[in-house]
Amino acid sequence: MPETDQILRDPTTAYPKPPFEKQSQPWPGLACKMTPPPDHGEKTYRGSGRLKGRKALITGGDSGMGRAAAIAYAREGADVAINYHPDEEEDAKNVIALIQEVGRKGVAIPGDLRDERFCVDLVRRAVRELDGLDILVSNAGRQQANESILDISTEEFDATMKTNIYAPFWIIKAALPYLKPGSVIVATTSEQAYDPSPDLYDYAQTKAATMNFVKSLAKQLAKKGIRVNGVAPGPIWTPLQVSGGAGMEKLQQFGGQTPMGRPGQPAELASIYVQLAAADASYATGQVYGSAGGSGQP
Repeated sequence: MPETDQILRDPTTAYPKPPFEKQSQPWPGLACKMTPPPDHGEKTYRGSGRLKGRKALITGGDSGMGRAAAIAYAREGADVAINYHPDEEEDAKNVIALIQEVGRKGVAIPGDLRDERFCVDLVRRAVRELDGLDILVSNAGRQQANESILDISTEEFDATMKTNIYAPFWIIKAALPYLKPGSVIVATTSEQAYDPSPDLYDYAQTKAATMNFVKSLAKQLAKKGIRVNGVAPGPIWTPLQVSGGAGMEKLQQFGGQTPMGRPGQPAELASIYVQLAAADASYATGQVYGSAGGSGQP
């Protein structure tokens, strides 16, 4: 059989379905300690040079969609810098090793995105280490489930806003002077922007804001030749869920409410991040691409 042939695979049975075993981790959580472990495309993603010579900075690149994008970008020929929280060092080391394994430059930049000075320095360091920047993936996010708004302290609310809304604002402002025509910004929003869960009051509104800034910024930057798009995942199996992002009952049945009957895996979104960064998607800007197993929008 030629190597280019693709074997058909039933997407409803391609990955684990609920019920999942009870598990909990301190925030921000590690993918390497999850059961079952998420699939970020470590063994499956095959590149074809679509991003050869590109230079990418990905926030939250240690796990989840950020990790899937980092692996895919490297295998498509890009050099990649990832940002992550210092407590996620174990996951980050694995990602850097995978980037370097395919002969691309991998840069690890730990730090707290709630700090404006760090966000500015993050961009400067990425530009310096990569010798430029033309792909910015704003992916890092904080998600903590609470049954009632009364359970959310001002400090917790502030942490979510700083991570999910302020950090992209600071990082994009710092990155714009380096982004030339043909560069791209990709943001991770969520189905929560369109159909919010009652226990994700603060997180959901930040994702609505992300969806909105994609559309607004795309109009602002179009004349500069810089494209801005978003990805809106549904329930995806990542450390967000096991480190406070979902209650235990919801976690055990996670993704079971979708038409496919299971959560998605980060690997299943990798090709979307690649497509939005690739030059042949040059007319796509201000768009939000969904991947939610048959539910959610867009």
